[in-house]
Amino acid sequence: MQGTVDGFSYGLVTPLVAYLMACLGGALGLRCTTRSMLVAQSWRPGWLALGSAAIGSGIWTMHFIAMMGFSVRQTPVHYDKPMTFASLAVAIVMVGVGIFIVGYRGAKGTALFTGGTLTGLGIASMHYLGMASMRLNGKLEYNTFTVSASVVIAVVAAISALWAAGQVRGILWSVGASLVMGLAVTGMHYTGMAALSVHVHGTAATTDGVSAASLLAPMMIGPLAFLCLAGVVVVFDPLMVMGKPDRPPVEHKPGVPAGALVPHPRRPSARADRELGHRRSRTPQNR
Repeated sequence: MQGTVDGFSYGLVTPLVAYLMACLGGALGLRCTTRSMLVAQSWRPGWLALGSAAIGSGIWTMHFIAMMGFSVRQTPVHYDKPMTFASLAVAIVMVGVGIFIVGYRGAKGTALFTGGTLTGLGIASMHYLGMASMRLNGKLEYNTFTVSASVVIAVVAAISALWAAGQVRGILWSVGASLVMGLAVTGMHYTGMAALSVHVHGTAATTDGVSAASLLAPMMIGPLAFLCLAGVVVVFDPLMVMGKPDRPPVEHKPGVPAGALVPHPRRPSARADRELGHRRSRTPQNR
């Protein structure tokens, strides 16, 4: 029997809250990625790791808040806890690999394409692994074309967001990028949901796993923690807001690894200045 799927059991509440969570994680993650490009190389891994955790956790939270509004009329829906939190680990790890590539190789060319593709695949993997954690009295079936479209949306969104993060144009640029990224990620989620159909085996209820409502409380810890973290970062790190480097940018030279600290030219000493002035005074045009 074909199940009646409803992805908007609470109307527009769950899509809007899910979108805000995606924007929150994206904004913090992109600012951390941008910040990593403006600091000494020793600080870069910390900023990139924080950005990876922010984006991965924000997308994971978005997914399961959106799933709060998902129901199948003929059968209750429960979730397997280990697989649910495994999807969080997959999101953070795969997004992290992509962000570290861009953070160390730059947001352009092959590095941007590779990092963005891996980040997008991480987003899609988190979504479908999270869907696989559902436990219901039926079988999930997907439309291949729509699934492919959702993966393409995730990859394009990730590449665009990482490119924006690499522009280093201040907080307004990153806010705009996070809004677009949140819209694309949320759109990817609901595109993937549109690919889903449920074939119900019967009307018997399943008790395996936990309900979506019981997952809501622990999921709220993540967004609240990131809100606090974002406030702390903005207050105590004004460079995060302004998007300005700690030091003047150093022009890249052939043979010098990207991100390496290159010493500034030494200023001539006062004695050297006097000798230079004395030699200039003895030139024919000054005689």
